[in-house]
Amino acid sequence: MRNTAPIDATEIEALETREWLESLDYVLQSGGPVRVSRLLRQLSDHARQRGVKLPFTANTPYVNTIPPAEQPPFPGSREIERRIKSLVRWNALAMVVKANKAEDGIGGHISTFASAATLYEVGFNHFFKGKGDALDGDIIYFQGHAAPGIYARAFLEGRLSPQKLENFRRELKTGGGLSSYPHPWLMPDFWEFPTVSMGLGPICAIYQARFMRYLEDRGLKKPSNSKVWAFIGDGETDEPESLGAITLASREKLDNLIFVINCNLQRLDGPVRGNGQIIQELESVFRGAGWNVLKVIWGSEWDALLDKDTDGLLVKRMGEVVDGEYQKYAVESGAYVRSHFWGADPRLQQMVAHLSDEQLKKLTLGGHDPVKVFAGYKAAVEHKGQPTVILARTIKGYGIGEAGEGKNITHQQKKLNEDELKAFRTRFGIPIGDDEVSKAPFYRPADASPEVTYLTERRKQLGGFVPSRTVQVEPLKTDSLPALFEEFHAGSEGRTASTTMAFVRMLAKLLRDPEIGHLVVPIVPDEARTFGMEALFRQVGIYSHVGQLYEPVDRDVLLYYKEAKEGQILEEGINEAGSISSFIAAGSAYATHGINTIPFFIYYSMFGMQRVGDLVWAAADTRTRGFLLGGTAGRTTLAGEGLQHQDGHSHLLALAVPNLISYDPTFAFEIAVIIEEGIRRMYRDGESIFYYITVMNETYEMLGMPEGVREGILKGMYRLRASSRKQKAKGRAQLLGSGAILNEVLKAQEILDQKYDVAADVWSVTSYTELYRDGHAAERWNRLHPGKPARVPYVTQCLGDSEGVIIAASDYVKAMPDSIDRWMPRRVTPLGTDGFGRSEGRAALRDFFEVDAKSIVLATLVELVDDGSLEASVAQKAIVDLGINPEKPNPAIS
Repeated sequence: MRNTAPIDATEIEALETREWLESLDYVLQSGGPVRVSRLLRQLSDHARQRGVKLPFTANTPYVNTIPPAEQPPFPGSREIERRIKSLVRWNALAMVVKANKAEDGIGGHISTFASAATLYEVGFNHFFKGKGDALDGDIIYFQGHAAPGIYARAFLEGRLSPQKLENFRRELKTGGGLSSYPHPWLMPDFWEFPTVSMGLGPICAIYQARFMRYLEDRGLKKPSNSKVWAFIGDGETDEPESLGAITLASREKLDNLIFVINCNLQRLDGPVRGNGQIIQELESVFRGAGWNVLKVIWGSEWDALLDKDTDGLLVKRMGEVVDGEYQKYAVESGAYVRSHFWGADPRLQQMVAHLSDEQLKKLTLGGHDPVKVFAGYKAAVEHKGQPTVILARTIKGYGIGEAGEGKNITHQQKKLNEDELKAFRTRFGIPIGDDEVSKAPFYRPADASPEVTYLTERRKQLGGFVPSRTVQVEPLKTDSLPALFEEFHAGSEGRTASTTMAFVRMLAKLLRDPEIGHLVVPIVPDEARTFGMEALFRQVGIYSHVGQLYEPVDRDVLLYYKEAKEGQILEEGINEAGSISSFIAAGSAYATHGINTIPFFIYYSMFGMQRVGDLVWAAADTRTRGFLLGGTAGRTTLAGEGLQHQDGHSHLLALAVPNLISYDPTFAFEIAVIIEEGIRRMYRDGESIFYYITVMNETYEMLGMPEGVREGILKGMYRLRASSRKQKAKGRAQLLGSGAILNEVLKAQEILDQKYDVAADVWSVTSYTELYRDGHAAERWNRLHPGKPARVPYVTQCLGDSEGVIIAASDYVKAMPDSIDRWMPRRVTPLGTDGFGRSEGRAALRDFFEVDAKSIVLATLVELVDDGSLEASVAQKAIVDLGINPEKPNPAIS
């Protein structure tokens, strides 16, 4: 008899859902995935037109993106690769443990590489292309905290000796050691890029991938299938630099870029997202930004379980568990996992009833499964039209067991006791006896062993070892430079110009030079018109991979905004971090690509050292070459803009960067000498230095270059104008000036001569930084060579025989002239711009900060009173005559 009982709403809904799913399966079988996608899109549009508000989601279910049916076969020997990986794991761990036994507190990290070993080994064995002789391999940004694992593999490859590993984090030991993290400055033949200041690796990788396209589009490099790989921690993505530029990668369709995010769910102190799911969060961020997202979450053992999940209960359960709980599962027993994960539904419990607690505990995560990782990497490498991010689920400290696997303390774990070492040894099958294991000895099989033979052959087939940094570039010919810069030695002959205008003129000439013009890379963060660079739009164009798909609004203007695929200018928008990432890519291309590109990055000086100082430090570590130009520089020279824009301390910040040569020039000829010498030193002689030059927007007459001052310009100071007085004066003075304030010093020289009978010499100080370094270098040499003829600091050579008081005025903080006071024959009186800027005109600002001509005059007179050359009444009267308010607020604190 037919059952006529009413069907409840739940059953009706389940029936309707099943019918819809069956219909969808039919469409998939008959029309394929493309037809299904089109149908779902049409259904979505139809629902919206009928008033249905569909919630937005960029997420897919919490499962692997690549289903088992679409996985490619694994091409290598899984058993040999497992043994290689185990040896790498052991040696990485041994390196850190031994270092901390030898010197307590020396540090090091075990857990990051322990979680990422499979991610790296699959890459080393199957994907990472070495550069070989053609310099056409992959570019890899290794996660900084994983450095022990990278060293351990290089040890197996025979590239690093046991002694080097013994001296991990002890670089000053006899025979040398290994740096804590990737540092090209410290290991210039090994590391290519510094990455451990978290967040810098990702943004630099993005701009590196774009710079590869730039080189290819401009014909400087042949197109290739090389990839840029960036290995990143999930906690690292909280750094703004990590995700701040990801839309550039999708906008530029950088399918040569692959991010691998090691999602071990833990940062230094605890969970990355204890109450959420970091993988789902990152998926939505990257998919929303237009990336191809591949999730590698579950290992192969989960495939059969998911295949049985016909009702979606398991997938639903996977998606509702938060990361804090997943972390708990990693440290608890199989029984706990059975109870708390599978026990949420009897049907889930039944799904794993055939598995023991131990088997449940050993269900592998995707990031530890070579098959799943290989499938993800292969899909990423073959994907076209988008950058790819792989979100790989791992366990932090995987393999170190009770010593910290999956625990919050694991990031700080540096030591293992004997039992923990034995357990690790046994788990990974390392052939070291019980009597030796407590010493954590390094282990490398014989050269003819299957493991070493296999890994060596794999690297040979892939083009050589990585990481490896090899400089294979011909020195530039610089014969044309003197003639190119000669016009700037003559001065402006009564016309006025700014140093920014002078620089832009030099840049335009460099771009036209037949020898090096094509190698010049102008970089600007959306301020080209501010700096007067719009003429370059027509001359060389703004780089765009797709050219110009629109007619610019100013097309009828001579200097219209011209984008071109072969364009030379990198116009980065309002983005100093991205701009300097491009600067690093261009400035290190001599090593990365074997191309001597010469970057000139000009920007508001206040938004350089202060805003992206960490990236400047990374540029130094990378051995970047090129020129940073701090535009609109000087706290009183940039009129009207006020506190946030007026820079009076970038040179102080630059002083701390060891290989950054910084100058504050006043005249065009000084800039010409500095840039000519910089190109020669960096690109002909191959020095690992880069330059910081401040340029101003104040216009004044550019003086001609005096005879014999080239050396002084480069060393940091020279006498620009001696006193013209023939008869004896009441007082003598040496006036030092820099940048635009040098003109105030020249005015002060005239006032002192005409009104106060003081003869003053004027010195142009182009670089306090160079004078400071020279002075300390001389002192150090003298200290280490007692009894030998003493070296004399250059500033002492300049002023040692001079007469009179010494006054130093600049548009920067007083710490700059103070830094060289010890080598002066007499004390120096510094005048500078300590304090916050103001929205005012130049004259008012210089009066406020006490660096104008009258303030320089007063400082000179007061010093002459102190040394007995003048009566105090002279200085007192000058205060009145010059209109100085002695009770005005202190600019340094007001």
